[in-house]
Amino acid sequence: MTCLAGNMRWMRKRLGWTQEELAERLGVGRSVIGSYEEGRAEPRSTVLLAMSRLFDCTLEDLLQQDGESGGWGPSLSSRAAGDSLRVLTVGVGDSDLKERISLVPDQAAAGYLQGHRDADYVARLPAFRLPVPELSAERTYRLFQIKGDSMLPVPDGSYVVAEFIPDWRSLRAGQCAVVLSRGDGLVYKRVYPALDQDHLELRSDHPAYQPYRVSLDQVMEVWRALGYLSFRLPDLSGSDPLKDTAMLPRLQSLAAELQGLVYSMKPE
Repeated sequence: MTCLAGNMRWMRKRLGWTQEELAERLGVGRSVIGSYEEGRAEPRSTVLLAMSRLFDCTLEDLLQQDGESGGWGPSLSSRAAGDSLRVLTVGVGDSDLKERISLVPDQAAAGYLQGHRDADYVARLPAFRLPVPELSAERTYRLFQIKGDSMLPVPDGSYVVAEFIPDWRSLRAGQCAVVLSRGDGLVYKRVYPALDQDHLELRSDHPAYQPYRVSLDQVMEVWRALGYLSFRLPDLSGSDPLKDTAMLPRLQSLAAELQGLVYSMKPE
């Protein structure tokens, strides 16, 4: 395992993690990470497997390839095209073996980063079928529960129905998507791809949240959002939208503009 210590240290620093942060993601102590990186100890097979999933690489890469010298991993352009992405793990029905839509609730989102390629993990997720014509039986979908108000008017707690995208070159600017990355886990944002610059820019619909960039080498999955399910119905009790003090001046201004436009178009 001569390459392991160097690869661990190189990949951890590349992702901007401290030894403590890597230890937390692997479920070990910080001192254990230090002993691995210094070559004083060798991880167990279960830790090696968790590490390969976390770094999105094969065990062969982790143990035998020198990542820092450029011998480890695919190029970013091949990742974007889907040439090097691993086969997606999906859930199937016990009786008919047909693909099901796996649900990733908010409580399971934290574990999805490490478990998204684990067949046992995916099998434990709730799975079902949605008999609606908008969803083809020939494509792969997943349902992600989102938290927070960064994508309003999609409300907090909604379930986003999304389709797996193996080729990120098909992303259109401004398209809503669920993105899984090493640094941020699962997020639901508008995506502005800059593949020639090796990153995706992610933007919220809520103006209070600033856009940010994610390098392609940190992106692990992209799912195109198709719609959402929400159990939070609009509450208009005790209010009249037409009498809303913030809305009424704007409506009056628009009405005046339209009236002026109509008069200007009348023949003399």
